[in-house]
Amino acid sequence: MTPPNASGSASGAGDNRWSDLDRPPLNAGSLSHALVRPGSLWTSLEIVGSTGSTNSDLAARADALPEGAVLVAEAQSAGRGRLDRRWTAPARSGLFFSVLLKPGAAGASGGAVPVARWGWLPLLAGVATATALSRAAGVDTALKWPNDLLVTVAGEERKTGGILAERAGEDAVVVGIGLNVSLHTDELPVPGAGSLALAGATSTDRDPLLRAVLRSLEHWYGEWRTHGGDPVASRLQEAYAAGCTTLGRTVRAELPGDRVLIGEAVALDGDGRLVLATGDGVQQPVGAGDIVHLRPTGPPPGDPTSE
Repeated sequence: MTPPNASGSASGAGDNRWSDLDRPPLNAGSLSHALVRPGSLWTSLEIVGSTGSTNSDLAARADALPEGAVLVAEAQSAGRGRLDRRWTAPARSGLFFSVLLKPGAAGASGGAVPVARWGWLPLLAGVATATALSRAAGVDTALKWPNDLLVTVAGEERKTGGILAERAGEDAVVVGIGLNVSLHTDELPVPGAGSLALAGATSTDRDPLLRAVLRSLEHWYGEWRTHGGDPVASRLQEAYAAGCTTLGRTVRAELPGDRVLIGEAVALDGDGRLVLATGDGVQQPVGAGDIVHLRPTGPPPGDPTSE
C-alpha cells in the first residue's frame, strides 16, 4: 500500500491532468478530527494517494486493526466491484474507501451478530450512503439490489456507485464503497454510468460528502448491531425496501450455469434476498451470491410508460 503523506493529499498530483481546483485532495486532518473521537465507531482514518484496492489492503490488515478503521484512496488502480468487476475513475473524481467492521465480535454497539445476518451489510451500506447523499448532495439516490447506487441523469437512471462487502478473517467484514462524484460525461467508464455532478448535485465537495456517508453508516450499523442484526427491529429492511428501485419491476436474473429467472421483484426476505414472483405463480428468493446479472425488463414503477 502507498503510505499516506502528512496532509493525506494524493501523491504524484503534478502528473495528473485533473490536479485543478475542482478536484482538491481530501483533508486527512479535518476528517480525522471530525470522525475519529472517543465513543465513535471510527477508530482511525487513513488516506493514501493511490493503491490497487482499498478492500484488499484493509482485509490484509484486518486482524491487526480494531473495528472502525477507514482506508480512503484518492485513486485506485485495481478497484473491484461484485464478481471482481473493475471500477475505474480519474484520481480525486470520487470517493473510494473501505471500512473494517467486526460484527462477529462483541463491541460498543452491541453483542456479536450471527453470521447468518451478515448478508445485510452491503444493503445496510447502501441505505446509509443513499440517505447521506440525498441530504449532503441534494441528489435523490436510489438503490438497485443488491449493491448499486443510482442517480437520475437527463431522465435516465445511471449507476453512480457500488458497494462490495468481503469476509476478512473469523469475525470481520470489509465494506468498500466507490462513488462517482465529479466525473464529466467524457470520463464515464461506460455509457450507463453517472455521477453526482451530472445528476445536479448541490455540492461535490468530497470532504463533507465523506463525513456524511461515514456518519450515516455509523448510525445504521449501530442500530443493526443493537438489535442483534435483526433487519426488522433495526428498520433496515423497511428502509432498504423504501429506497429500492428494483422492487415492483419485472427483472431478468441471470444465474450461474446459464440459467435465467424472470419475474416481478416483489419483496426482500429476512435474509436480504430478492423475492421474484414468476409467471407460473412461484415466489422464488435469489441471493446476491447467486446473481451474475440482474436487469430490469421494463420501466420503473410509476413511470407513465408502464401504465
